[in-house]
Amino acid sequence: MGMNKAHWLCSVATASLLLIHTSGAGLAQEAEAPGMQDQVAEEIGSEALETIVVVGNYNGDRFAEAADRNTSIYISETAVQAAETGDLKDLFAEEASVTVGGGIPIAQKIYVNGVDMLNLNVTIDGAMQNNRSFHHVTANSIDPGLLKAVRVDAGVAAADSGPNAIAGSVAFETKDALDLLEDGQTAGGKVILSADSNSKTFSESLTLYGRQGGFDFLGYAKNAKGEEYTTGDDWKIPGTAADLQSLMLKAGFTTESNNRFEAAAQILRDSSLRPYRANFGALPSKPTQTVRLYDSIRKNFSFNFYTDAPTDFWDPEVNLGFSENEIAVPVPYGSKGVSNTLNGKVANSFHFADVNTVTTGFDFYKKGSTYSGPSVENEEESLNIGAFAQVRLQPIDPLKLSFGTRFDAQKFEGVAGQKFDVSGLSGNASAAYEIVDGLILKAGYANVFGGIALEDNYTFEKAWNYTGLKPARSQNVTAGFEAKKWNFTLSGEVYQTDVKNARSSVYNYKTKVMTRNNVDFVTQGFNVGLGYNWQNGFAKLTYSNNSVKVDNIKSDSYTALDLAAPLGQVIAFNIAHTFQPYNLTVGGNIDAALDYDTGSTGSSKDLEGYTVVNLFAEYEPEQVKGLSLRLAANNIFDKDYADRGTYGGDYNSVTELSEPGRSFLATVKYKF
Repeated sequence: MGMNKAHWLCSVATASLLLIHTSGAGLAQEAEAPGMQDQVAEEIGSEALETIVVVGNYNGDRFAEAADRNTSIYISETAVQAAETGDLKDLFAEEASVTVGGGIPIAQKIYVNGVDMLNLNVTIDGAMQNNRSFHHVTANSIDPGLLKAVRVDAGVAAADSGPNAIAGSVAFETKDALDLLEDGQTAGGKVILSADSNSKTFSESLTLYGRQGGFDFLGYAKNAKGEEYTTGDDWKIPGTAADLQSLMLKAGFTTESNNRFEAAAQILRDSSLRPYRANFGALPSKPTQTVRLYDSIRKNFSFNFYTDAPTDFWDPEVNLGFSENEIAVPVPYGSKGVSNTLNGKVANSFHFADVNTVTTGFDFYKKGSTYSGPSVENEEESLNIGAFAQVRLQPIDPLKLSFGTRFDAQKFEGVAGQKFDVSGLSGNASAAYEIVDGLILKAGYANVFGGIALEDNYTFEKAWNYTGLKPARSQNVTAGFEAKKWNFTLSGEVYQTDVKNARSSVYNYKTKVMTRNNVDFVTQGFNVGLGYNWQNGFAKLTYSNNSVKVDNIKSDSYTALDLAAPLGQVIAFNIAHTFQPYNLTVGGNIDAALDYDTGSTGSSKDLEGYTVVNLFAEYEPEQVKGLSLRLAANNIFDKDYADRGTYGGDYNSVTELSEPGRSFLATVKYKF
């Protein structure tokens, strides 16, 4: 049933009281920004520092306080740890502006301010992602158990964030041995076991790590298998059984002068029967097509060099990455799509005074995407070389400025050898001004050359006509504020992403004519956040209101496919508290969305709203050091719903891939 605002407010109020009465917060996190811990210590005493919980995890970002991070979202350490046995939806549970749709990992697509993450520059340890193969599966499947930090630059991204950041960038960083080893420890490990009551999914992971001299290593393995899950409407969705294996090896070497070398290799495999169209629950028009095998393998390799002891003129960043996404669907055509990216970057930051830096360098990528079947093989390729510079300044104490530019030259080759040489400049500028103590006004603008994106290789046709194909270009504008006082944080922003000539190929298979190569699309809206941190806990509420137009017309889900999604109003509420004397942390979250009319003539119904409540408790017994026991009750009211980012909610012709109904997840973690 639909849900009006009054009903939602009542639901949130009731659930919030329940959560506040029974709950609390997760594990201690890093301070919101450098120096924040000192400020908090003065207010509550230094003995409580280890239990301060704040929203944000700046781990690894040396430019965290720069003006170009105005729109950056730092996923909290609590969220990263809670997602170790979960998925990408769990990882972004605290952020309403980052929406993850699809109830199974292979179908989970991510939207940032309504924009499909295909249109952002996405990296894992510096290796570029977005290896697009098939529009019914994700291009960014990641095992959250590997991660230690995530940063989302929504809309405006710095020039050194990478090429083709049409609507921003996302940087994932994986754990290494030095993150897990305690002082004086040379070797250790971590075992995680979990069991889910709904899908009977059992997950096991093992991490081993150590160091010797300047060398360190980490090995990680995970296996998850289960049965098909049941929705809140008691529908056991065919093809939703977990069958996922994940491996990572990571090694590092730190020299006596604190130069750091890292190399990592990851493989993620999801091979099982899935819904015939993996991101649909069902297609009523074709009831006989229920499930088929999807065999997906994702590989990621990276090498990084940097220094932990930078000087005024020596602060390098070197990375080389390779990522590949293979989707094989043997039935009915023996289809296989393989897409990959080889990329590299060399940069150096020059430091002037304590807060002023200039980062310059160059980068490249080479992308290939191939579709093969019994009697056909089609391929698109692109090569991009870019040079960039980003300046970060603080000319006066309350004012921070950041501005940068990059030049990209791209060679693109189509399925029949058609060649395009395109190039363009990109620029960005951001400012942050603290008008009074604790109140900061922020604004940013980016004009980005997006190049020509590789298309969905499952739609490749030799007869494609690329006439009129143009490189994409975007304009991103954002303005907002952030206020901090008495452990409260209030923030708000308005934004618009306007993309011209986005790649969106539509081919008429009967007439053998390409009816469209480029479209324009716009997403716009606003986000609001309210947070409060206390000595042993936190509460955080985020709200996002978003709309999308394609070719200046309000869009339905299909018209905006692979570009954006009509999301409307989305809400996320998280709260947690730690009872220190008992080593007990309890908390929960509310995931909600309001009814939404896309306004498009292509939609046959409104998107339905929902309110979902999840609770958890985590206990660390003093008797067994390193042991953690966690019990989560998810979707406790057994709501039948599909996440707002899941495809098909505005059509009668599609049955959405609904989320699991009520489930209980028991997790045992042991660190030794």
